[in-house]
Amino acid sequence: MFVFQLLPARRLAALLFASSILTQPGWAEDLVRFSVQGAAAEKVEDDLRNASALLTAVGDEKTGAEDLFAAAQAEYGALVTTLYALGHYSPVVHVLVDGREAATIPPLDAPNRIGSVVVTVDPGPKFKFSQAKVAPLAPETELPEDFAAGKTAASGLVREAVQAGIEGWREVGHAKAQVASQDVVADHRANTLSADVRLNPGQRLRFGTLSVTGQQRMSERRILKIAGLPEGEVYSPELLKRSADRLRRTGVFKSVSLAEAEQVRAPDLLDISATVVEEKTRRYSIGAEIASFEGLDLSGYWLHRNLLGGGERLKVEAEIGNIGAQSSGVDYVLGVSLDRPATFTPDTTLGLTTEFGHLAEEDFTADVATLGVNLSHYFSERLTARVGLEYSYAKVEDIFDTYTYKHFALPIGATWDSRDDKLDAKKGYYLDGEIRPFLGYGITDSGVRLKADGRAYVTFGETRPVTFAARGQIGAVLGGATILGTPRDYLFYSGGGGTVRGQPYQALGVEIARIYGDKIGGMAFAAGTAEVRARVTSKIGVVGFADVGYVSPFDLGDEFGEWHAGAGLGLRYATGFGPIRLDIATPIKGSVDTGDGVQFYIGIGQAF
Repeated sequence: MFVFQLLPARRLAALLFASSILTQPGWAEDLVRFSVQGAAAEKVEDDLRNASALLTAVGDEKTGAEDLFAAAQAEYGALVTTLYALGHYSPVVHVLVDGREAATIPPLDAPNRIGSVVVTVDPGPKFKFSQAKVAPLAPETELPEDFAAGKTAASGLVREAVQAGIEGWREVGHAKAQVASQDVVADHRANTLSADVRLNPGQRLRFGTLSVTGQQRMSERRILKIAGLPEGEVYSPELLKRSADRLRRTGVFKSVSLAEAEQVRAPDLLDISATVVEEKTRRYSIGAEIASFEGLDLSGYWLHRNLLGGGERLKVEAEIGNIGAQSSGVDYVLGVSLDRPATFTPDTTLGLTTEFGHLAEEDFTADVATLGVNLSHYFSERLTARVGLEYSYAKVEDIFDTYTYKHFALPIGATWDSRDDKLDAKKGYYLDGEIRPFLGYGITDSGVRLKADGRAYVTFGETRPVTFAARGQIGAVLGGATILGTPRDYLFYSGGGGTVRGQPYQALGVEIARIYGDKIGGMAFAAGTAEVRARVTSKIGVVGFADVGYVSPFDLGDEFGEWHAGAGLGLRYATGFGPIRLDIATPIKGSVDTGDGVQFYIGIGQAF
């Protein structure tokens, strides 16, 4: 049995109207009709559409009468501001809500229903600067190149020029520089804009005292020492930034904010206040990487960020490597380090390190221990240098005998790092070099170990960027040390994820049967890598790569050296902590055994 219920006429009409609206494709977009007129229409329409409050509301599905009316009243300001930024100072904008100009509708008379909104824009002519002046300027201040008479009078250029003028004065100590007067006039008959801005540099100031708030466990005395604000020296925004960076670099603080006092303290001192929020003192981390030939590597650390209340960082690290490796045993390493920032200078960190381990390599096993002290100095955000003193002990056993290596080393190194992202770089450079003189005892020779690592990145495109990445490594042991008298961990191998993918881990060393009768690491080494990284979606990327490596028993380029190479494809999946990496590679050249052929590598972050 079917039952029919008659609806009241008004309800039936409303239902029919809603049904007809909802079944029409693009009905929401038809609510707003947007057009640009005039000679400049084609050049500015995209910018105007992107700035439109109404089109944004429709795109966000905010099509109720209240939302559309609010967007209609905001439309004038959004479009006019955009046109000023493009140099159009006499635009005509109409926003008609069901035939009524939105600007004339009182808020209390807002419509309950909106059928259509029509936006028409005439940008008018483009204005040129008749005068472009910001004065006085500090020495060596550079204003925007397009802020000049005869150039397009984009409103943003005036702001940029004024900001450049103020920053120029601040950089030479005038921290309270400000605008004294401004005369910005548009001549609609001549289609020109005259901009004349006068600056008041104020007096040249010096740094006053630094006060600190927000600390809980951290010593205020140590905060002041780490910040290293040069009280009494001429004010500099760069020095102020460096003080904040030093505090952030400790890792103790979740946030750091340095603010200048509103008033100058007589005679010319500018006090600074620091507000800090401390991080949790402890942190844990675990990591894993796997490769088909090298096996599984597990690593982890425990970190205390503020051990003694002065920013000291205690780190305990452990690693188990080569689990299930095809050609070697399992390695164990345990290390402990203690770093103290602001030792001797605000930019110098003192470190104490110790490490114990057992290495089960293909051609030897070793029990090793190292004790060291080092200093790291931060010259800038990009440039750091380090120097240290280490004592190392290693008991090595191979198929011939047992050897005990003992030596002191003086590692000296520097790093330049301008990469935009350490785990997924798209631009910039990385250069690291180290010279390590070592003094041996007993059977250990003395000599110098050199090692350098350079990387470069360049990216094209924005929506689906393509990154070209290259890496080069080189190393050598010099100074009279022999291949058997050199500590084993100072010798060089090639093969595996860090050098040549597709070749087994440390596959290329020195086949010294013609010399001593077994395989061992080399005294000279070089490796090169090239990658093309392409983004397929916002999360997924693909990589093509080729690697090459070289090891010699004596010197780079001599007749005893050997090369090998590998190539392959990779897949990347972007996460919040860096891309997950899968590489599949095969050997393409090499005179040594290449194992099972195809190798795979899984880890976090790009290969380099």
